[in-house]
Amino acid sequence: MTQRIPVVERILSANDELAEENKSRLNAANVFAVNLMASPGAGKTSLIEQTLPRLAEKLRVAVVDGDIATSIDADRAAAAGAIVAVQVNTGGECHLDAVMLHQALGQIELATVDMLLVENVGNLVCPAEFRLGTHKSVLIASIPEGDDKPYKYPGMYRGVDALVINKIDLLPYINFKMDYFQRGVEALNPGLVTFPLSCSTGEGLDAWVHWILENVKRKA
Repeated sequence: MTQRIPVVERILSANDELAEENKSRLNAANVFAVNLMASPGAGKTSLIEQTLPRLAEKLRVAVVDGDIATSIDADRAAAAGAIVAVQVNTGGECHLDAVMLHQALGQIELATVDMLLVENVGNLVCPAEFRLGTHKSVLIASIPEGDDKPYKYPGMYRGVDALVINKIDLLPYINFKMDYFQRGVEALNPGLVTFPLSCSTGEGLDAWVHWILENVKRKA
């Protein structure tokens, strides 16, 4: 036990150094990058599928999809309009890290890209610990997951730049107390930018897309 903490610190330190290299590489190419995190089934891929067509006439978007296995999510991103979609299979790892993103960036011609969406592995624990080098981190929560998630997974909510609350069309059918949920979020991340939306109905997606475009404009 006395050895574990220094080893973990060294791993995270090395990861952070490479994350800075990734960010420098993205900055040099003037690419705005977003790390999308969520539990399995919250709607990361669905959000990407709904976002890409709304950005198609304004931005050239690449996608990196992290998953334990298969290329299903990358295939869906490509079909939705990503100019390139790179699948990263982690081989059992429960998160993407800076090394994996560094390797994925080598498969993308960054000069042809305005924005990069990174779909992290579905998990509410590990992704919060490993920086990738993206400019923003976004957490996607969903109504069916329940309103207690900020209380159970504070690390995820504490470290993000924006929160998407997906599947709000299910609110009439699920016992989800929005006030209770938002109090938990506010205690961890005061003033967090939040987008209640539904990938099924399209409600709320315009505000989310506007936030992306404003951030890309500031980056430029």
